[in-house]
Amino acid sequence: MRGSTFWRACVAEAVGTGIIVFFGTGAVMAAVLTGAQIGLGQVAIMWAVGITLAIHATRAISDAHLNPAITLSCALFRGFPWSRVIPYMLAQVVGAAIASGILLTLTHPLISAFEAAHGIVRGQPGSELTAMMFGEYAPNPALLASTPALKAVTLPVGMLAEAIGTGILAFVVFFLTDRRNAGRAGDSFTPALIGLTVAAIISLLAPISQAGINPARDFGPRIVALFAGWGAVAIPGPDWSALWVYIVAPLIGGPVGAGLAHGLYRGQTEPAVETAATETVVA
Repeated sequence: MRGSTFWRACVAEAVGTGIIVFFGTGAVMAAVLTGAQIGLGQVAIMWAVGITLAIHATRAISDAHLNPAITLSCALFRGFPWSRVIPYMLAQVVGAAIASGILLTLTHPLISAFEAAHGIVRGQPGSELTAMMFGEYAPNPALLASTPALKAVTLPVGMLAEAIGTGILAFVVFFLTDRRNAGRAGDSFTPALIGLTVAAIISLLAPISQAGINPARDFGPRIVALFAGWGAVAIPGPDWSALWVYIVAPLIGGPVGAGLAHGLYRGQTEPAVETAATETVVA
């Protein structure tokens, strides 16, 4: 990959991750601030739409990793150059942060009104209820009042949820894009199937950990929240959750899931063995 082509790929990673965050985080904001989305299912579908569009928009340029856990998995199992791992990850975080900055600009008056109406002081305990529109929290702050049992969700439980969710995503991505899998869906269907996989994971895990399953999607918006007044509530978050739950756990779970899918087809030679240059389409 020539230098100019590589940097175009980094820009594509930033743009694609930004698309995901704009649609997905935007749906969370609309749900929290205006009740525009009715139920978790509608929010999950908006994430699916964003992911599907992002993959279609960028996979011809960057292979559409759009997630540091997937980039790491591709380096481990598909020959993606290690020298490009950090630039890809940084691009993904930057894209997520830019999209979140745009959303903050659009919704800042609504957020301020919401905080005033609910007695929330930004940056103080309890402001997770608005900070959750950027980064995630375990348990889901929006459901604590109606589901007190969620208080039992501890840091290890949150980490396990994020590791499992990211592992499932990586497993699906790898078996959908492995040329050795003769039963895989066609390339035209792959982006939508990955998007629907994320929607299903969100529907199951969002009450526990908000289902970040993407360190860039979480950390980029947290940077915006940090400088927008949420401070330590955003970073490092309760119990340093911004690090352990939403960065470390996905970076462990993703490669485990990807490695499982990769290993399943290790002995297969038909119809063709995938190449690192064309078979790393991910979300």
